[in-house]
This record gives sequence, structure tokens and C-alpha cells, in this order.
Amino acid sequence: MEFTEDDMLAELGDFIQEKTHDAVTGYEVGHAELTLFSTADKLKSLMVFLKDNPECQFTQLSDICGVDYPERTDRFTLVYNLLSMKQNQRIRIKITTDEDTPVPSLASLYPSANWAEREVWDMFGVMFENHPDHRRILTDYGFEGHPLRKDFPLTGFVELRYDEAQKRVVYEPVKLTQDFRVFDTLSPWEGLTSVQLPGDEKGAVPDHGFIPTEKLIEVEN
Repeated sequence: MEFTEDDMLAELGDFIQEKTHDAVTGYEVGHAELTLFSTADKLKSLMVFLKDNPECQFTQLSDICGVDYPERTDRFTLVYNLLSMKQNQRIRIKITTDEDTPVPSLASLYPSANWAEREVWDMFGVMFENHPDHRRILTDYGFEGHPLRKDFPLTGFVELRYDEAQKRVVYEPVKLTQDFRVFDTLSPWEGLTSVQLPGDEKGAVPDHGFIPTEKLIEVEN
């Protein structure tokens, strides 16, 4: 029986789960990638293991990403991407948190977490406990809200411009020059391909070279 890359990743997942006890609540392997699931209170100890264990040596924190699911109690998922130069492997760790519960900062363990955590705080409003410099990093001073939350308005709350009379930048409430328009998300490029895309029914059907989606599926099958 051939031992695949997914088998190797599953073996690594089993090893990490066994050695860290309850720090890993589960894992999944997909698309040749290993994802570990943990909790905020166990995150720091898991990261120490992943960095220091000779079988892992994930010494580089590449990025921290956030995802907002407003319908959940723990609405935010934080995704930590680690790299092991020694083992030539990448790994992903996911935890969840709510709007009010701080997540342990990893800045003392991975210096690159300093700016990444500031970005997550700025964009999503997730707080990091014991962070050395808990400030916004992408938005301006005095900015209100967190732009990557699903409930943040697309237009924002304020706009800024340079006021020639005052010789400075001023903030003003957003004023739309036209009524807010509601767009659908179906096929803004109708007619540009010979294959029918969702939403193409809104446009004119070409005289020739047009392949309905259901026919294309039949051909592929």
C-alpha cells in the first residue's frame, strides 16, 4: 500500500494530538495540508510545542488571519499559519473566540505576531492579552469600528478630505451622492464567454457558440 503525503500529514496530526493531550481538539487533512483545531486557552502551550519539538520545529509564524461568522456565539475564527524550514512543512491552527474574550498574544514567542495581531485587532476587533503594543495598524487614529466585520457598512461611517481653509485633514459623515444601489452578484461578465454562467439569463443569448451549463455538464460526464 502506497504511503501518500496525506498519510504523512495524518501521522503528524496524530503525533501532535497525542503529545499535546487536550490542546488539540481535532485535526483534518485536505489538499495536502494539515489543520489543527485548538482553543484560546490552550493556544500558547500548543504553539510552544510546535516550535520547540524536534519533530515539528515550526519556528516561523507566517500570518494570522481572521474570519467573521456573525451568526455564531464565537463569531471569530483565527487562523495561524506556521512554517517549519527544518522539516519543509506548513501547518495551520484554528481557534474561535467571541467579541469580548481576549486571545493570548504570541508576540513573545513569535515576534512576527506583533503586527499580525494588531492587524486582526484593527480589522476584526479581536483583543490580544499581554500584547506589547495593542494599537491599530491599518486604519487612521480615531477610526471607529472594524472594517472586516460582516456588519460593518460598505460605505463606512466617515470620510476624510483635506480642507484648504483649515489646512488640515478633516473627518465628515459619509454622504452618498446618489441613492444606495442594490446589486446582485450574478455574472457581471455575461456574454463574454461561450459557456453559460449563473446570471447569463439576464442578457441576450448569442446567435452562435452558446453552450448552456446543463449541456456542458452532460458533455463532461
